[in-house]
Amino acid sequence: MAENIVKSVNEFLNEEKWTRATLNSYSISNFKELDEIIDETIEQAQQKEVKELCDKHLTHTKNSIIALFISGIISLSRQLVDDSNLVKLIHIFSDNHKWNIVEFLCNRILDFGENKLALRTLAECYDNENEEDKKFAVWERLIKVDYEETDIVRHIAEKKEQEGKIGEAVEYYKKAMHRYINKKMFSNVKEIWHSLVEYCPEDIDFFFHAEKKIAKNISGDRASQLLESLYEYYRKKEKWDKSIQILKSILEYDSKNTWARKEISECYTEKYKGHSQLEEYIKLSNLNQTWRNVHDAIADFEKHIAFDAGNFVCHRSWGIGRISSIEDDEIVIDFARKRGHKMSLKMAVNALSTLDRDHIWVLKVISKKGELKKKVKSDIPWTLKTIIKSFDNSADMKKIKSELVPGVLTQSEWSTWATNARKILKTDPIFGNMPDKVDQFVVRENPISLEEKTFNQFKAEKNYFNRIQTLKDFLQSSDPDSEYFGEMFEYFIGFLRSFNTVNEFVISSFLFTRDIIHDYPYLNHGIHLDFKELIEQIEDLEGTFAKIDDPDLKKELLEGIKMNIPEWEDLFVRLFPYCLSRYIIDELNKKEGNKLKTMVFNITDNYRNYREAFIWLARNSSESWFENMEIQYEKILIGLIHLLDITFREISNRRDVSVNRKLNRQIQAYLFKDKHLENYIENTDQESISRLYTLIEDVKDLDPSLKINIRHKIMEQYPEFKFYGVVEKERTSRGLLVTRKSYTEKTKELKHLLEVEVPKNAKEIGKAIELGDLRENAEYKAAKERQDILNAIAGKLKDEIDRAQIFKPDMVDNSSVSFGTTVTLENLISGSEETYTILGPWESNPTEKTISYLSPFGSALLHHKVGEELKFEINERINHYRLKEITVAQF
Repeated sequence: MAENIVKSVNEFLNEEKWTRATLNSYSISNFKELDEIIDETIEQAQQKEVKELCDKHLTHTKNSIIALFISGIISLSRQLVDDSNLVKLIHIFSDNHKWNIVEFLCNRILDFGENKLALRTLAECYDNENEEDKKFAVWERLIKVDYEETDIVRHIAEKKEQEGKIGEAVEYYKKAMHRYINKKMFSNVKEIWHSLVEYCPEDIDFFFHAEKKIAKNISGDRASQLLESLYEYYRKKEKWDKSIQILKSILEYDSKNTWARKEISECYTEKYKGHSQLEEYIKLSNLNQTWRNVHDAIADFEKHIAFDAGNFVCHRSWGIGRISSIEDDEIVIDFARKRGHKMSLKMAVNALSTLDRDHIWVLKVISKKGELKKKVKSDIPWTLKTIIKSFDNSADMKKIKSELVPGVLTQSEWSTWATNARKILKTDPIFGNMPDKVDQFVVRENPISLEEKTFNQFKAEKNYFNRIQTLKDFLQSSDPDSEYFGEMFEYFIGFLRSFNTVNEFVISSFLFTRDIIHDYPYLNHGIHLDFKELIEQIEDLEGTFAKIDDPDLKKELLEGIKMNIPEWEDLFVRLFPYCLSRYIIDELNKKEGNKLKTMVFNITDNYRNYREAFIWLARNSSESWFENMEIQYEKILIGLIHLLDITFREISNRRDVSVNRKLNRQIQAYLFKDKHLENYIENTDQESISRLYTLIEDVKDLDPSLKINIRHKIMEQYPEFKFYGVVEKERTSRGLLVTRKSYTEKTKELKHLLEVEVPKNAKEIGKAIELGDLRENAEYKAAKERQDILNAIAGKLKDEIDRAQIFKPDMVDNSSVSFGTTVTLENLISGSEETYTILGPWESNPTEKTISYLSPFGSALLHHKVGEELKFEINERINHYRLKEITVAQF
């Protein structure tokens, strides 16, 4: 049956050639018959064979209608993004004005997704048939996929305007204006600008965004010219803040614009007409004098005008104050600790910062702490707006935290609050990003769409791979028909248009745009690049691969290599250290031969050079897997212990600290937390244990308690095991030996200090500060002294806990006096018998005859054996004993 369909198509092609059917004889029914042949071809899975037959036929019969149609449809059905044959077919019938067939062919192409040429041609068909509504419907589809089209967008806007659909018209006018700006067609931009000023003057964020784009793409003079028409609207509405904002922008383009300078002076006069010092401050700033730099004059005026009775100010030493009065050149200010303080105006302008009443610093002073805290926790958007606006409408999360912690929120409260705040900053349309700083947030005058918010984030982001993630986020919530998408997508296409070398940006752009085009074929940029050729042009494959900071693209690159490069196994082996992927292991494992085994051998033998790869293999493979690779598991453990020591030393030497800390944590978690070392000890011989423990003991900076636990585990398995080079004296010289019970008690004590006593004292300090002048504040001094004491106690206790080594009863060696023993002594001076228990300083209780091994008396007894005489002096007193008995203490 498969041979029949290929044969049938071949017969159709030959019949067409012999009969030389004319274009006029073709109808839509003929193409529907060809569709049936294509359906049968697909059903028999013979698309490849039939397409090759048609393509071969086209080499000598270029205008074969049958071959062009079948080959074109099969190409689209196989997502080959090749519509050239169907495009040629459309041109053939368009030139002969067979519009019904052209319409049919366009719709067949569109069955597989939007296509610029098909849509444009379809609209032309409807235009020839006077089908206006259908034409405009197609145009609306076309402008979503053709970002270069401008005039059609404007035509749609004008039609919507005629129909009275002003809201829709505005959106199309905005889209058209952006496209005209990109094409630097100022006259068109100007006409649309005036229309938008008429329909949506309050969307000032849009106008400012467009103005900056015009200045960049066309000229600053043109941008200034358009702002003047926007200013007229706000001037008439007496919206002085917006009027002043627009005039400032105009003056940024031309500081000598006398009209704008005169207008801004008048706007200030209207805005502050109730201000007691208005005329004086205009005079002082020389705002109306053309010889003074206008920007300096504006800055001076705005600084002066903020000084008026009732306004708040801030001094770097005295804090927040409120202006109580202004008379002539003298200002009287009430600070919390300096009420009625007098300053000259000149001094005030230089020494004080003016604050709005809703500035976060002012609110923290005038609001009751409990009420402010409640407001902050319950209304996160209000808090974010308040803090961001307090600092020239720009703040990052670090700044926001500094204003709330610890004055308003505790650290633990901040963690939950900040998580919710970040979500709001990302999704709430009232918040945006600074154009050049992705982590700086602003409050918008008008709500911003999620599309525009993401676009602004994309522009502010400097990192290439973060931009990829931003565009991925955009596509999760928006369609590619957005104007913003076009600019972002073009950024990646730009890397493919011209390049001298294939680096991580070129290959990543190739993969990323290919994925997008696969989902949206109409976005095909027409740049034909071959994957294999690109790979062959990469000079440093490993280095380039390592720089691709996107796991999905790395995986896709690997899949492409496997599919297109015959020697893919060798490349996988080379790339594994730079892409620690189970995919590589699994794919190599499927192949016969020793490629995988050789790679693992090489990494294991050279673990110092392949640290991350070696640790990854250990953490992601079982002991039996290594055995299948013919590698002893002990060798893996020895390598990890050695790397543990190396990373400790490099951290101490400040070499690649962050990387070494990460690797060090991974090794410790694998060996000790996950108990791989402990489990191995339970099932191996003493010789292997001896080798491993010797290496563990030599890791100088390893937590001593981990060594003790391993030693204990070894003793459980082999009670007679000899720890060569490890004596009790060493054990007592390192750290602080403690019992489990005392360690638990001290830990609880430290926790109580840090979580109860210290915060309680901090509140007392806060209350004392509210009482006023700290120099004569007894409550404040007492609270500060208490704070110093608590900090000292907590610091000492934390240091001791850090040094503590938990000593278990079954670790006691009673062959001589040591930690955990009870000794019976004969006092050779008095003749009496005395009994003491030797523990640590935490357990010491002389009244109960429990003494510390670190005390002078305890130290004098250490390491002595039964029958020995001891004579020593403490505090000018001679002690003379004979050691009668040593037993294991109960603790």
